[in-house]
Amino acid sequence: MEQIPVYFFTGFMDSGKTSLIIETLIENEFSPNAKNLIIACEDGDVEYDEEKLKKASAQLAVINSEEEFNTETIKMFDMQYKPDAVFIEYNGTWEYSCFENLEMPKEWVLVQSLCTIDASTFDLYMTNMRPMMREQFFMADVVIFNRCTDQTDKSKFRRMIKALNRKAQMVYERVDGTIDDSADDAVPFDYSQEEIAISDDDYGLWYLDALDHPKRYDGKSVTFLAKIYRPEKLKKGVFVPGRFAMTCCEDDITFIGFKCKSEKAQQLEHRGWYEVKVKVRVEFAREYKGKGPVLYLEDYKPAQEPEDELVYFS
Repeated sequence: MEQIPVYFFTGFMDSGKTSLIIETLIENEFSPNAKNLIIACEDGDVEYDEEKLKKASAQLAVINSEEEFNTETIKMFDMQYKPDAVFIEYNGTWEYSCFENLEMPKEWVLVQSLCTIDASTFDLYMTNMRPMMREQFFMADVVIFNRCTDQTDKSKFRRMIKALNRKAQMVYERVDGTIDDSADDAVPFDYSQEEIAISDDDYGLWYLDALDHPKRYDGKSVTFLAKIYRPEKLKKGVFVPGRFAMTCCEDDITFIGFKCKSEKAQQLEHRGWYEVKVKVRVEFAREYKGKGPVLYLEDYKPAQEPEDELVYFS
């Protein structure tokens, strides 16, 4: 049975979801010979033009309430419209769990989740409505910042997104709609050196950068302060030197670190503090489902616990 691709769009009202769907379907001529279904869950400033939708072989279904967004409604749409592709424009005030718990028709397959964000209001929303903002992008495959200007701090925005959603791809769109591919991913340390010392304040930034650009550190020696995670379930000779990081709020703290290998692993105390020097290798690892940074211990020495055990991403 042929699968039906589902594209899921999140973001607050007026963040550009409708415009992105219109651009994808009409301007980019997405599958013009297919039956495309748009499921709109909110009514924003930008409206769908019925004539243009017809040219794009698209039909519009509307859901007016979170209670109506359920398995029964979705299956009814499937039978009524018999779509070849589905675009869901989600309501920015609804929790992601409402979609996550949805039982879609068995032919429907989620292939991509996209989040649109107005760059001019992102800082304000993250300051005042962080949990609601997090709902928009924490599961997105692609995060699109639109309305970017020369003053937009793209590096800061990237760190804020990556702290909560490490897999997300970032896209920056200027006010005129063109793509800005000059994103600033500068880090406050020199990764061109063969030996790199990471300060306590910069561990979170290094961790994200090593995830995004592991080849930058391949073969390099890196020194940093770490808490040792070495539970019994890990294989002999394997431990994780890392730090606890605040990703969203005080209730959202997680341990971040890379797998490290050493014959001396058993000598390091579980939950103990050490200054470690490691060699970074880009290797296949099950955790990455591909290649990523794997550490090899070169040296270590006991260290004092820092005043603030948490690290941050800014």
